[in-house]
Amino acid sequence: MHYEYGINTKLVHAGEHSSPDMSALAPPIYQTSSFAIDELLPSGIKRGTYIYSRLSNPTLTALELKMAALEGGNAAVSFATGMGAISAIMLTLLKCGDHLIADRVLYGSTYELLKKGAPRLGFDVSFVDTSKPGRVAEALRDNTKLVFFETPANPTLKLVDIRKVAAVASENGAKTIVDNTFLTPYYQKPLELGADVVVHSATKYLNGHGDALGGIIVSSYEDAISIRKGVLRDMGAVLSPFNAFLILRGLRTLGVRMERHTQNATELATFLKAQKLIKRVFYPKFDRNLERKPDLKAQMSGYGGMLAFEIRGGVDAAITFLNNLKLCTVAVSLGDTATLIEHPGLMTHSVVPKEDREILGITDSLIRVSVGLEDVVDIKADIQQALDTV
Repeated sequence: MHYEYGINTKLVHAGEHSSPDMSALAPPIYQTSSFAIDELLPSGIKRGTYIYSRLSNPTLTALELKMAALEGGNAAVSFATGMGAISAIMLTLLKCGDHLIADRVLYGSTYELLKKGAPRLGFDVSFVDTSKPGRVAEALRDNTKLVFFETPANPTLKLVDIRKVAAVASENGAKTIVDNTFLTPYYQKPLELGADVVVHSATKYLNGHGDALGGIIVSSYEDAISIRKGVLRDMGAVLSPFNAFLILRGLRTLGVRMERHTQNATELATFLKAQKLIKRVFYPKFDRNLERKPDLKAQMSGYGGMLAFEIRGGVDAAITFLNNLKLCTVAVSLGDTATLIEHPGLMTHSVVPKEDREILGITDSLIRVSVGLEDVVDIKADIQQALDTV
């Protein structure tokens, strides 16, 4: 009888004892470029032997095994950044002449990659609202190979029904790719809902301490092998062993951190809804679609630490507010222990044309918050005093 460990047990133990040095309680940092070859055979190097850290490394293996266990996938591949992981998916699973469907609301660099990179690489992209599965069905073509979206989406926190979109895609032979950065496998497991590949910016919540860049994909064995051999090996966006070590360290506390992030974000979102200067608050718990779409609510076991809000007074009010924060930090990125606040239109999504941003709800009044682990009373006090200056 197979016994399945709970997610917090997997966060602590999964992949941890894959290192050649089985006595080390923490996986060692194998800070080496090459490895001595144990045995050379007439057919080549003995299978299973580590050769070169661009191909594989024991510290990276530990991280990949843990992420595969957490997401419920067969295999994982790590990258130097989240964008490295997303690029590798596109370069491996698409070829010249193929078609990709992507949500209209994406992280700015992902949008830029698809908008400008696709024509150069010879594949077509249709941007649609994937929160409406019917729009996905309408956009499908005979040559559609992938459907890509984030849920919750960055920065509007829009939710997409993974199961319904994956069903539409698979019926037409397309694979579904989900960016799970905001909720992490602690709160959401896209592969269990029908997705084919999950991607993370490991820089964010997986690491959780703002001190390492990284990216992860989790998929089938076949896709993982294709991505590793087809792109990672030859293009070299390899995660460093030291950063893998830092992300592994962060993952051990992911559960307790996500619980605290969510607790603080829920209280902060409630606080913001009561402020006269705040026009609208975006937080998954308060998404009106959850009331009439039980499947959408069921795909998440928690709401995460990301929220956004629109401030009255436009961009001038937003800038005044941000420039008067004292505790909260104005910065890009998210998932840190500290509260990070940014203006998407001027920062993370500035590459998206203004007219497109306005249509998508990324207005000049929109402010995104990655709610940290501080005492929430202090976060609220800082936001209140900054609002008072507007």
